[in-house]
Amino acid sequence: MNVVRQGSLGATRVCPHCKATVLQSAAICPGCHHHLRFNAASTEPQIEGHKAMKLEGQIHHPGRGECEYCVVVSITNEQGEKIARHVVGVGALGPGERHKYSFSVDVIPARAPGKRS
Repeated sequence: MNVVRQGSLGATRVCPHCKATVLQSAAICPGCHHHLRFNAASTEPQIEGHKAMKLEGQIHHPGRGECEYCVVVSITNEQGEKIARHVVGVGALGPGERHKYSFSVDVIPARAPGKRS
């Protein structure tokens, strides 16, 4: 995983609510949607990002008996080097059961150097 210097582009911290690793610049946790900084809106306008990718789908077990599943997300750079790989969920499906999944990547413009909230 990339190690980024504190205060630099891509720096991370831990959400105090859900313990997810989030961008240090985030005002709201993308995982649990709790506020991380309450004064951000008063000091400067929120910079809107956009969804670079969104995938939705479902898995269905049409057979008899149960089956198990494992959801893995991995990120690689242009050279094919692995940046991160995480198991985000595991579980089981009974006959005829369906589970829906959603995956998205949000791209947020970086703040100008020296502008901090």
